[in-house]
Amino acid sequence: MHKAIVVPAPGGPEILRVEDVDLPLPGPKELLVRVAAAGVNFIDTYKRSGVYPMEYPFIPGVEAAGTVVAAGRDVADFREGSRVATAEGGGTYAEYMIMEADKALPVPDGVSFETAAALPMQGMTAHYLCNSAFPVEEGQTVLTHAGAGGVGLLLIQLLKAKGARVITTASTDGKRELARSAGADHALGYEGFAEEVRHLTDGVGVDVVYDGVGKATFQGSLASLRKRGMLVLFGGASGQVPPFDIQQLNSGGSLYLTRPTIGDYLLTREERQWRAHELFEMVRAGTLNVRIGATYPLAEAARAQQDLEGRKTTGKVLLLP
Repeated sequence: MHKAIVVPAPGGPEILRVEDVDLPLPGPKELLVRVAAAGVNFIDTYKRSGVYPMEYPFIPGVEAAGTVVAAGRDVADFREGSRVATAEGGGTYAEYMIMEADKALPVPDGVSFETAAALPMQGMTAHYLCNSAFPVEEGQTVLTHAGAGGVGLLLIQLLKAKGARVITTASTDGKRELARSAGADHALGYEGFAEEVRHLTDGVGVDVVYDGVGKATFQGSLASLRKRGMLVLFGGASGQVPPFDIQQLNSGGSLYLTRPTIGDYLLTREERQWRAHELFEMVRAGTLNVRIGATYPLAEAARAQQDLEGRKTTGKVLLLP
């Protein structure tokens, strides 16, 4: 037996509870991993609340890092004692979890488990956003929302490494200063951000907006784009964007809109290994700072999700079993 957080039915954070559950056994292509740290993500709250359909009860969590305890008979790349992480797991809010070997990321020496757990979801999201969804080139101007969040702080650093001019938004002076410390050229509040972006770009607008906030920022994001600019809507922290008139893309200047999800940018083992390797090597080289904003004991998963949804956190939120 081991301890895990269980979601018995759709509901708010208060519905999460700690239970003793059976220790899982790895299949032929799976790993049994002792969880050292688990990431807390908005997708966990969407599944808990019923925004994403789930079969209840279930153990939440998709991101974690830890040590392999046992490997399935068909696993060749990992063995007992291997250090691994994933952004594509299941049931990571627990002392032990099952991880598909093909979706396991080797954690290099010199990278702590907490950093390794904090990096995969937000790090690979930031990586696919600026390298694949809209590949940013040197000299382009970018708007990215929630610059003090887990994705935002990493994305700002990746964008600056590419030579982009970065405008970001954040809700408080403290968060805006944190975004500037990560490299943002301009950090704005949310009120009237589209008009300010136009002012900062001499009326032209930005080449791309990376928007993980959703409902509250969507219209302003469209209004911030230059002609033929792209809105990459990759999340809905403020709520899901309702249906809209597609003619807005026409009248806004032949705009582009995409709604990506990380799974479609981790289609193969080679792709996920490429993204993870680049990120881990930047961490080891000291050119990418991973901010862990808060850690909570496993038993306080409800408070962790509540703080995340209440926008009380910066950087990455972790659970420590």
